[in-house]
Amino acid sequence: MSDGPRQEWWSATELAAAGLPDLPGSKRKVNDMAVRENWRGQPGKVRRRKGVGGGMEYHWTLLPTRARLALTEPRDEAPEPKIGRDDAWAEYERATAAARRKASERLAVLAEVEEIEAAGMVRSLAVTTVATRSGTSEKSIWNWFGRVEGIAYSDRLAYLVDRRSLRKKAAPSAPGAEFCQIVKSDFLRLAGPSLTSCYDRAVRIAEKEGLPVPPIHQVRSWIKATISEPVLIYHRKGVEALRRYYPHQTRDKSAMVPLECVQGDYHKFDVFVRWPGEKDPIRVQMVVFSDVYSGKILAWRFDISANSHTVQLALGDLIERYGVPQHALLDNGREFAAKAITGGTPTRFRFKIDDEDIPGLLPLLGVKVIWATPYSGQSKPIERAFRDLCDRVAKHPAFEGAYTGNNPLAKPENYGTRAIPLADFRAVVAEEIEAHNARPGRRSEVAFGRSFNDVFNDGYQRTAISRATDEQRRLWLLRVEGLRGDSKNGELKLHGSRYWAEWMYRIAGQKIAARFDQDDLHAGLHVYDLAGSYLGHAPCMEAAPFLSVEDARTHARKRNQFIRATKDLAKAEREFDHAEIAARLRAAGKSVEDELPEAEVVRMVPAHPKAPKPQRPGRQTTDQIESAARLDAQITRISERRAPGPGDDPRGRFERATQLEAMQAEGRLMTAEQSSWLADYQQSAEYRGFARMRRAFGQDE
Repeated sequence: MSDGPRQEWWSATELAAAGLPDLPGSKRKVNDMAVRENWRGQPGKVRRRKGVGGGMEYHWTLLPTRARLALTEPRDEAPEPKIGRDDAWAEYERATAAARRKASERLAVLAEVEEIEAAGMVRSLAVTTVATRSGTSEKSIWNWFGRVEGIAYSDRLAYLVDRRSLRKKAAPSAPGAEFCQIVKSDFLRLAGPSLTSCYDRAVRIAEKEGLPVPPIHQVRSWIKATISEPVLIYHRKGVEALRRYYPHQTRDKSAMVPLECVQGDYHKFDVFVRWPGEKDPIRVQMVVFSDVYSGKILAWRFDISANSHTVQLALGDLIERYGVPQHALLDNGREFAAKAITGGTPTRFRFKIDDEDIPGLLPLLGVKVIWATPYSGQSKPIERAFRDLCDRVAKHPAFEGAYTGNNPLAKPENYGTRAIPLADFRAVVAEEIEAHNARPGRRSEVAFGRSFNDVFNDGYQRTAISRATDEQRRLWLLRVEGLRGDSKNGELKLHGSRYWAEWMYRIAGQKIAARFDQDDLHAGLHVYDLAGSYLGHAPCMEAAPFLSVEDARTHARKRNQFIRATKDLAKAEREFDHAEIAARLRAAGKSVEDELPEAEVVRMVPAHPKAPKPQRPGRQTTDQIESAARLDAQITRISERRAPGPGDDPRGRFERATQLEAMQAEGRLMTAEQSSWLADYQQSAEYRGFARMRRAFGQDE
């Protein structure tokens, strides 16, 4: 059973705030409804509102049926459960600006009621007073007090937000689900067709299959509401466009120091240059290394094409002048990823990585390599310097007529009318790079209006710099193998130049390896053997003018110095002269006759059929006796030449050896001295001579 309405008379503002069914949520729309349904034409149902602000009030019986039922329903005494403090503030953050402003106004109304109540007025009368003064219904004020009951004053604002403002608008339903899906599938293609063309094709399909066709504006609104911008970019523009859509990272350089990291890349100039040895003009390639911290360009080299040799030499120029960097940010090109530069570095994007790779130049110097993301100019700050060089070098007035344009469609009218000599091109580039480094007004986070030179120099003098040793300096020179030293004096020839030093006689006729600077061949060669050991430096022998007397004298002076030094060295090498060696040789009594060792393998010669028959054992011919006598005399002469001492009898020694051999054969013990003497004597020619005679003629009587 109903207890009657909660409130009989309602203003348009109160009806809008009450949230009753079938009633609008704004004062203006409630007033529009009153006019549309002619509420003011109902006698006794309308009255002028008392209090500040005026306005009209309407009887509750004028309201729609569902609204009247809601007013007559019994009140639920159970309080509405309050959300947690964190959730309340999270909803406050999601609310619109208008909802937040209304919450602030409600908080001010409650504060005013409590202020009057604190002055001694009861709350009900305070609510009526504030409601009349502010034009707010009493019911709304009581509702607001219910929301913040038990809530800390500092958190009241979050609980006074109108939660109706937090309701998310439901995504519009597809006016024709299958038709819209056909349009969307056709629209989300990399070809990027227009929505109108996709709609027209879908209409043809719908007419054939009997599908309902909604108007195009509804389809456009549905696609805009259901497809997010990232998804749209991915389908119609691709992954790279999606990567660019994502906000770029800001990298801070303020904590860095000079040479903490250098960056390298190649740049191809839009200028025709006359390169020595090339028939047609070319566009020169330049490898550049700059300091990441300051932005200063530190080193550069030119070549016809991008290659690892030029990178190697440019790195050498940088290290020679400024020192060894700690890190190197490199492009992923083949010239930087070559094993001669970065061999042994993990995570290269090019070439096969092998555990047995020989370390490249940078790993050998202890430089940590950082690879730039492929096809990402944002990860290489040096690209900004290249844009500057494109404007100030390629379009330099000295290159008028040689500029090619930055793409085939941007060729100037005087395209190809000039080609700049390489020497002139080098001079202009060097001048513009120096101006680039010295230009003030830089706006980086470390420049503060200074030039790149000032930033670099200021930090360089306070930074610990690593310097390369002489051995390390030779690592970045180009290496060539297979050179062969001249067979006479070891002289080397390379690219039309001759190289020689006094020590090079040691490589005469041999193959060697050499390191050199291709832009400075007159600096000489550093020579290595094929195993990699350093041999020495070979200076360049420059050609002299044919009639130059001074050059001829200089050459003669160097040759005479070489001859004198060689003579002094030759004298120092001979410690004894020939006369002293001959005297010592005569004193040594060295025999000129060769003593042949006893043959261990003997081949028997078969006897001739007509040869005389050998005598029976025990009978000796006259020839045999004479032969034995001659052998005995030869042994005697040999023994006499050795100048035997008193009591030193050759036959006695042999007899002693025979006796010791008999003792050895019988197993009798001998002293260590006897065994050693017997072993040495058995190796002598004297023993072998007596043994042969005994074997031939038997035991002496």
